[in-house]
Amino acid sequence: MKNDLLVRACRRQPVERTPVWMMRQAGRYLPEYRAIRADIPFLTLCKTVELAVEVSLQPYRILGVDGVIMFSDILIPVEAMGMHVELTEKIGPQLPQPIRTQADVDRLGIPDPVETMPFVFDILRTLRRELDGAVPLIGFAGAPLTLGAYMIEGGGSKNYMALKGLMYRDPQVFHNLMEKVADTQALYLKAQIEAGAQVVQLFDSWAGELSARDYAEFALPYTQRVFDQVGDTVPRILYVNGSSHLLELMEQSGAEVLSIDWCTDLAEARRRTGNRVALQGNVDPCRLLGPRAGVVKAVQDTLTLAGGEPGHILNLGHGILPPTPVENAKAFVAAGQGRE
Repeated sequence: MKNDLLVRACRRQPVERTPVWMMRQAGRYLPEYRAIRADIPFLTLCKTVELAVEVSLQPYRILGVDGVIMFSDILIPVEAMGMHVELTEKIGPQLPQPIRTQADVDRLGIPDPVETMPFVFDILRTLRRELDGAVPLIGFAGAPLTLGAYMIEGGGSKNYMALKGLMYRDPQVFHNLMEKVADTQALYLKAQIEAGAQVVQLFDSWAGELSARDYAEFALPYTQRVFDQVGDTVPRILYVNGSSHLLELMEQSGAEVLSIDWCTDLAEARRRTGNRVALQGNVDPCRLLGPRAGVVKAVQDTLTLAGGEPGHILNLGHGILPPTPVENAKAFVAAGQGRE
């Protein structure tokens, strides 16, 4: 690769400067993305190779990020498992027949990813050709707990009553579901690596809603199950939103990199993980809604807290927000790369 900073930082190897990319960097804050999305349903965009490749590359061309993450959605494998999934950006995901019983779990399959989701791997192979080694290609999947939550809740949630109700009321059904989801995600990520992904990330957006004890029982074993099956041929990143109480448990996941939200001080995260893993993050995405000078300062403060040690990737603490001015996104990347 011409620019392998991201891979080296994931491995905690020395780098000339900190690599930078942003979660959800391909999305609605970019006018170029909105132009493509204007008359196309979201799932159609995810499944149309040419268009998904184009929106994946937009942040690299416009912002100059140090990694390209394929454009897709974490619920694509859930659809392949046999659940009906509706995805609209304004309403959010909806799964009209949520999981409630063991019979519901039994109806789910563990799909062959290449047979059931071929467009994903066509996207990855095309991106590898288009990038031609310029920067690493990032693949991703949803962590079992988060996917299971969508499957049980039937969509988003404010209180996670259905998820936690099943966990506490009928834990065996929940564990059976998690096993199927974990094995599906492991096959999915392995196929992504075979198709060209050079880094992979698991997104666990909802695991922070669990106590540390519940995370250790209901979430961590299935993240470990995914990473154990995927292996360490490429760096593995684990992102958990709301993770301040879970860092030590996340370190046991098998990931080489922990991606953390903005509520945990990076220096504190470094102390608690003892330089045993790389860290990714963790500027508050709302910082990019303020003045440009504030964006630059937030980046500089984050780099200072990271301590200059090998093993830091500059990112946001969550996905970039749709109202973010493009100039602020550019300032974030430029400041991280020392171009400000």
